[in-house]
Amino acid sequence: MRILVADDDAQLQRALRITLASRGYDVVAAHDGAQAIELAASSHPDLVLLDLGMPQVDGMDVIRAVRAWSNVPIVVLSGRTDSAEKVEALDAGADDYVTKPFAMDELLARIRARARAVEGGDADAATVAIGDLVVDLAAKTIRSSARDGEPSVSVHLTPTEWRLLELFLKNPGKLLTRQMLLGEVWGPYHANDAGYLRLYVAQLRRKLEPTPSEPRHFMTAPGMGYRFEP
Repeated sequence: MRILVADDDAQLQRALRITLASRGYDVVAAHDGAQAIELAASSHPDLVLLDLGMPQVDGMDVIRAVRAWSNVPIVVLSGRTDSAEKVEALDAGADDYVTKPFAMDELLARIRARARAVEGGDADAATVAIGDLVVDLAAKTIRSSARDGEPSVSVHLTPTEWRLLELFLKNPGKLLTRQMLLGEVWGPYHANDAGYLRLYVAQLRRKLEPTPSEPRHFMTAPGMGYRFEP
């Protein structure tokens, strides 16, 4: 597994390279945002560890640039602790957010969780209907059904929204607890971050439900979690 480490802190970058290499990972390193984008395109990493406060190109812009053509998992490593910045990074397409300083064991666990998610990403590929929308899990596309001569319309989801949607679609009618969803999508260290989950369920409803304020498919089980009703 190849990991791109993009951080301008030379000491932290060296520690990450040594630790990751000792665990058998192939590591490439970028010292600024422009180099991070270049290496993300040329070295084809399986995962990106990205600092937000990068010179030349800010980490948030790196996320947006990479997301324009790649779904590679991106784990943000940042000293920025404001919740609004975390949400902005996740909305831009980051898969996880680790606040500095962090324990190396915690980071390694999150990397393993991202790797498992990627390895299982092609399982149970299928086409699923949600009302007038057709979801192709293999191609990762969502389009409305063409009717009355009107062309179909595509719906764009972020990588995090896709992972959450896939869990729902692969478990129709089943109660999925908040802890289970948070653990599968954001990793075990986010088991209590219910705010992330509420935000992304609301976004799925906004994009996929006919009437988001009166959901028919992504149902809340009060005090427990959520259930997808086809």
